[in-house]
Amino acid sequence: MTMQQLEPGARIAGSDVFDLAMSWRGYRINKMCNALSQPQEREACKADEEAFMARFNLTQEEKRLVRARDFPGLLQAGGNIYFLLKLGVVTGNGLYVMGSKMRGESYEQFLASRNDSGAT
Repeated sequence: MTMQQLEPGARIAGSDVFDLAMSWRGYRINKMCNALSQPQEREACKADEEAFMARFNLTQEEKRLVRARDFPGLLQAGGNIYFLLKLGVVTGNGLYVMGSKMRGESYEQFLASRNDSGAT
C-alpha cells in the first residue's frame, strides 16, 4: 500500500506545515536557536540576550516574540519546534512550560493533563 503525499502548499486542518516557505520565514530565528546547541552560545545568550539576538539580525517583531517567550508566535513566524526547544531550555521555559503556553493554559492546568503527575 502506498501513501499519497500532500500537494505542495496543502494544509492539514488545525495544523501548520513546516514547509520551505516557513523555513525561509523563520531562518533567523532557527539559526539563532540552533546556535544554542553550543555551551558558549548559551552563556552569551544568558549574559546579554539583546546582543545575542542582534548577532542573528532578528527583526524587531522577532525580538519581541523572543522577549515575550511567545512560543506560539515564534512558531507562526517560522520557528521550528526542535530549535525553539533550545531557546525554551536556555530561558527556563522547558517543554511543559512551552506546551502550556501553546495550549493557552496555565502550567498547572497543563500538568494536570499529563499522565505523570510528578513531571516537570
